[in-house]
Amino acid sequence: MITGRRLRHLSQGGFLLLSSTIFAAAGHANSQSLPPNVIRIVVPAGPGTPPNVLSRIIATELSEGQGWRVTVENRPGALETIAMGDVLKQPPDGRALYAMSVPTMAAQALFPNLGLRPETDFAPVIKISSGANVLVVNPSVPAKSVSELVNVLKNQPDKFIFSSGPFGTPAHLIGELFKLKTGVRTTHVPYQQGPQRMVDLLNGTSHFSFYNMPAVVDLIATGKLRALAVTAPRRIATLKDVPTTAEQGYPELVVEDWVGFAVKGGTPNETVMRLNQAVNKALTKYNVREAYANLGAEPVGGTSADFGLFIKSQVAHWGNVVRESGIKMPQ
Repeated sequence: MITGRRLRHLSQGGFLLLSSTIFAAAGHANSQSLPPNVIRIVVPAGPGTPPNVLSRIIATELSEGQGWRVTVENRPGALETIAMGDVLKQPPDGRALYAMSVPTMAAQALFPNLGLRPETDFAPVIKISSGANVLVVNPSVPAKSVSELVNVLKNQPDKFIFSSGPFGTPAHLIGELFKLKTGVRTTHVPYQQGPQRMVDLLNGTSHFSFYNMPAVVDLIATGKLRALAVTAPRRIATLKDVPTTAEQGYPELVVEDWVGFAVKGGTPNETVMRLNQAVNKALTKYNVREAYANLGAEPVGGTSADFGLFIKSQVAHWGNVVRESGIKMPQ
């Protein structure tokens, strides 16, 4: 557990010092003051992002199907640690769900002195979705496959720019994995503002990036961006002509972009199971599955134990990527 430490958060290129008291356990009196069946889903990303949209779909279904009062709160920033702190300061009663995803898995390695342990600080509830990213390039880049892009980058090291959202976001981490597995040298430019990132990719200021499918599918169709590969284990119906990274000889670049729910560690097993069963039921609904498909995501579900094992494997994987790539958070 995180206790007695102080956490520095990213804020406009610097760190915002926050007291670690946000992680202290609240008293039992607080849990008694909450009405029954009131649940907060805390999303560590902004409106319009996949974790937010996917979580809201489930929140709506839980409200309608279970009769629960479910709210979704966006708490972006500081590589998801602001949202993590919000949930971890709550009583372990299951009324605050944390929508974790890939960045949470890298937080421990990126902030090695903070005592972050996502696999033990939280009790896993359920994995709600699985998706993939698309490797896209500006049409000026003379590459129509992953191998061709690798050759271009190796022949002109450090000339080309790969863009992403802020440090530690999926596009950044996948880009670093790409560099590790292919041996290329390229410059990384993180963007705090998503629209500007896209503008610069379209005008050729940056050259390639990994995006979730809905953000780029129309741009690919109109030729404004060229899709080289999807990171899914199999082709995506919406982009059926775009081969996977594995098909092109890069199975180590098969990367899942996922979202799951967790609660504060120490939450009673009965509560975890009740939440797990309710979300599993929601994921079977036609309207939920259809909404997920429109976002390029698949509902997952399963047991809390399965999700716990998955979290452990993801923490190990992305921790290795951070350490091997030498990512350092800006001071």
